[in-house]
Amino acid sequence: MNLTLGDSNVTVRVTYHDTLFTTVGRNVTVVILGITINYINATMLHTFNKHRIFKLNARYILFIHLVFNDMIQLTTSIFLYILATVFNTIYVSFCVLIIIPAILTTLNTPLNLAFMAAECYIAVCVPLRYNYICTVRRTYIVIAVIWTVSSLSVLPDVFILLATEPLQFLNSQAYCSRDTVFRSTYSLKKRDASHILCLVVVWFTLFYTYIRIMFAAKAANADAKKTRNTLLLHGFQVLLCMMVYVQPMLFQVLTNLFPGEEKSVYLLCMYVTFVIIQILPCFASPIVYGLRDKTFRKYFKRYFFCTITINTQTNRTKK
Repeated sequence: MNLTLGDSNVTVRVTYHDTLFTTVGRNVTVVILGITINYINATMLHTFNKHRIFKLNARYILFIHLVFNDMIQLTTSIFLYILATVFNTIYVSFCVLIIIPAILTTLNTPLNLAFMAAECYIAVCVPLRYNYICTVRRTYIVIAVIWTVSSLSVLPDVFILLATEPLQFLNSQAYCSRDTVFRSTYSLKKRDASHILCLVVVWFTLFYTYIRIMFAAKAANADAKKTRNTLLLHGFQVLLCMMVYVQPMLFQVLTNLFPGEEKSVYLLCMYVTFVIIQILPCFASPIVYGLRDKTFRKYFKRYFFCTITINTQTNRTKK
C-alpha cells in the first residue's frame, strides 16, 4: 500500500502485495458474508416494521436499532476493506466521509448493548416499574443519546483535522484508516481516553446488571441454568464487539511478530482479524438477541424463507 504523507513532499511506499487469486478470493468471501448477514438483518427490520407488537416494546426497539447499526457498520467496514486491498490508497477527503459512519456505528454497538442490559435488569429486578421506566418515548431518547455520545467522540477529530492539517493533506492520497486520517496527537490521545472510558462504563454496567439478574433469578426460583446460558451468550457478544477497541494494539503486535518481509502473512492476519472483529459480531447479534426470542423468531421465519400465505376462495364460480 502507498502511504502518502500530506505534510511533506515525500511518499513512503509500503508495498503489501498478494496474489490476485488470494485477494479476489478474500474479497469475494467478505462480500458474500456481508450480503448474507445484511439479508438476515434486513429481514429482521422488515419483521419489526410489519408487527406493531414489537414497536411498543423497548427491548425490541433497542434490538432493532442494534441490527440497523450493524448493517451500517458492516457495509462501511467491508467497503473500507475492499478499498484497502484493491486501491490501497484513496483521497483523504473521501476517506473521511466513509470512515465517520464506520466509527460512529462502532462506538454505538457497546453503548446499545449496555442499555439492553439495563433494560433486561429493569424487566427482571424491577418488573412493577418496567412499563413506567421503559416507555417507547424514553427508548427513542436513549437511542438519541447513544448517537449523541458517539458523535461527541468523533466530531472533535474532524475539527482538529481541519484546524491542524493543511489543505494539501485533504487532497492527498493515503491508506484509509482512523489513525492515518486523524493522525494528530490530540486525536490519538482522545481516542484512547474515550475507548478506556467506554470500556469501563460498559463493562461495569454489564457486570452489575448481569450479577443482579442472576441473584434475582435464583431468589425467584427461576430457571437459573437458562439464565446463565443467556448471560454467557450476551457476554460473548459483548466481548466480540469490544475487541474493536484493542484492534490498534492487535495490529501493533502483528507488526512486531511478523517482520517486514512477511507481507503475505501480515495480509492474512489482517484478513482474519477483520473477519473476527468486524464480521463475526454482526453475525452473532441476530442469533443472540433475535432468533433466541420465541416471539420474534415465529414472525421472522415467515419472511426469511419468503413464504406467503394466500387465502383462496372456497366458493368457486360454477360454469
